[in-house]
Amino acid sequence: MPTLLVSPFIERTYRAAIEAAWPGIELLVLPADPAGRLPADALERVDFAYFSGDVYPDYSRSFFAATQGAASLRWLHTFNAGVDNPVFRRFLDRGVVLSTSSGSTAQPIAQSVIGGMLLLSRPFLRWAEAQRRRAWEPVPAAEAPPDLAGQRMTVVGLGAIGSEVARLARAFGLDVTGVRRSPRREGDPVERVEPPGRLEELARATDWLVLACPLTDETKGLVSERVLRALPRGACVLNVARGEVVDEAALIAALQDGHLGGAYLDVFATEPLPPDSPLWTLPNVVISPHNSAGGGRERAAGHGGVFPAEPRADAAGRAAGERSSRLRRIAQRCRQ
Repeated sequence: MPTLLVSPFIERTYRAAIEAAWPGIELLVLPADPAGRLPADALERVDFAYFSGDVYPDYSRSFFAATQGAASLRWLHTFNAGVDNPVFRRFLDRGVVLSTSSGSTAQPIAQSVIGGMLLLSRPFLRWAEAQRRRAWEPVPAAEAPPDLAGQRMTVVGLGAIGSEVARLARAFGLDVTGVRRSPRREGDPVERVEPPGRLEELARATDWLVLACPLTDETKGLVSERVLRALPRGACVLNVARGEVVDEAALIAALQDGHLGGAYLDVFATEPLPPDSPLWTLPNVVISPHNSAGGGRERAAGHGGVFPAEPRADAAGRAAGERSSRLRRIAQRCRQ
């Protein structure tokens, strides 16, 4: 009997749906106590594991202790899109099939990006500061910000998140350019697509630089000091990729000296962001603590079935491949 390792929340909420779509599956549940550990004889039965959003961060140690001790583990599905953490490399080195939930949180993350853009494009931060002082301080007409329509956005990474950001931005009248290695395809929600090697050149005509790419050897440090300084004075950076994609020290300097108009940052070079980071106190920075997809638990109840009701496969290789797509359906319902 194949065995799937899940969290108490997934077992409690989705057991019936999982068993209906996957007859014969046994669910092995993590201990309710985050400090608890499963016995070795139970771990010997684990074939598949789901690292759902509710596991992180409180149950992470329990989950990875279990999966690293599961010698028969063949496949691991994770709720998040990025798998640059070294812990995932250890599974790949063991030959475990690894699949992600890339795209399952594209809409809420893109909405957070657009929300950050709106906060920075209008005097919301200025109004909020005046409100805290109970001060009636209308923004003078001479200091009013320009309308978004006609401004230029460059989106680095046109996966599910970047594409959704581009689609929403165009609804506000922005001219959107995408950056990725492959050329423009029919249906891409951008006016044009350029390769990463042209980013510094593109930056010179960019009002909003959106980072929505995975962290790879190619993208690490992609947004260098040269790229940041190539942006027009007053441009803004919106980062939901990874902190290491940007030269963070150069970003801070450009925000402090007024070259950049502001930033919405969900990710950082060091997480949690250290209390002494200047980013905390910069008046033109909006921070979300790697939480731009927040609110998924409430949305989960509104989705359809957890697994598609289609034939199962029990052969090891085929099962891993087919069930990875099935668990992506769980992730779309259980976005934490």
